Amino acid sequence: MKNEIIISQNLPEDIQGAIKRQSYDRLFVLTDTTTVRLCWPHVSALPCFNEARMITIGDTDDNKTLASLTQVWTALQQGGATRHSLLVNLGGGMVTDLGGFAASTFKRGIAYINTPTTLLSQVDASVGGKTGINFGGLKNEIGVFNCAATVILSSEFLRSLDYRNLLSGYAEMLKHGLISDTETWAELLRFDFNDQCLYTHLGTLVAKSVAVKERIVEEDPTEKGIRKALNLGHTAGHALESLAMEQGRTILHGYAVAWGLICELYLSTVKCGFPKDKLRQTVQFIRQNYSEFAIDCKQYDRLYEFMTHDKKNEGGIINFTLLGDIGDIRINQQASKDDIFEMLDFLREG
Repeated sequence: MKNEIIISQNLPEDIQGAIKRQSYDRLFVLTDTTTVRLCWPHVSALPCFNEARMITIGDTDDNKTLASLTQVWTALQQGGATRHSLLVNLGGGMVTDLGGFAASTFKRGIAYINTPTTLLSQVDASVGGKTGINFGGLKNEIGVFNCAATVILSSEFLRSLDYRNLLSGYAEMLKHGLISDTETWAELLRFDFNDQCLYTHLGTLVAKSVAVKERIVEEDPTEKGIRKALNLGHTAGHALESLAMEQGRTILHGYAVAWGLICELYLSTVKCGFPKDKLRQTVQFIRQNYSEFAIDCKQYDRLYEFMTHDKKNEGGIINFTLLGDIGDIRINQQASKDDIFEMLDFLREG
């Protein structure tokens, strides 16, 4: 199970080539209400899309739902899709996750191509074969592992992103740096978002970041072991996202991951001896760029409850991915309720 990943230097040529390599009878393109406006015009005139059937769902993670999934299934069915059809997902992580799941389950599975348009989806959601939807107030509760036939990464789409969405994706890149090596981590902390060559430099960092994820996914495609390294920051981060969802507060996934990294690097220092100077440098970078997520101690029990639903847990025990140092990955690390409350204190009070 492996994606063909293309770091695109010629977007029209790469998209047409990827589609041409698939044998299909009908072609469908999935977008959301934002990407159909900002990103579809970049590729809509390509000959390969002349007879494509468009499917557009609502944007933001609030639409990563069973209702949107049903909308896509219905459009495929009414559009005459067969098990030999092809779906191109053009959008951020919500589109690639939901579209990948729709393709993986329609007619027991049709081929799909991911063309991620946000930094977050380029370095995380679109690569590695995880697909799914949110369900019952929990992130990514329903889904399957099934890789896209091809993933096409183009920095051209990143020009349509605002600063907050660039930062959202960058949090996942920072996570990849933490689980790889000190040089990569340090380079990420030095990155200047005001650089005139922002997108060129960012494209180079994206390629490095994707290579980290690709290497780990290839070793452990269905998350039985080392792939859990990619969940650094996510046990706490997903709980914060779920709390925000419950309260009707909209937060970007990468921001939740950044705050989750603060929590789990603190746990790493307490339980695994992660160096305090590297904790301080990383936390300082996150606090300077990602503001804060306001919580009080009355919400700790609810956050703990959300963590009990994490997919890494075994036998009712909350499992974290922690670090002994940069690149020194410690999966299946347990923490008591007191440890977790202390971690949340650190997030809240610094």
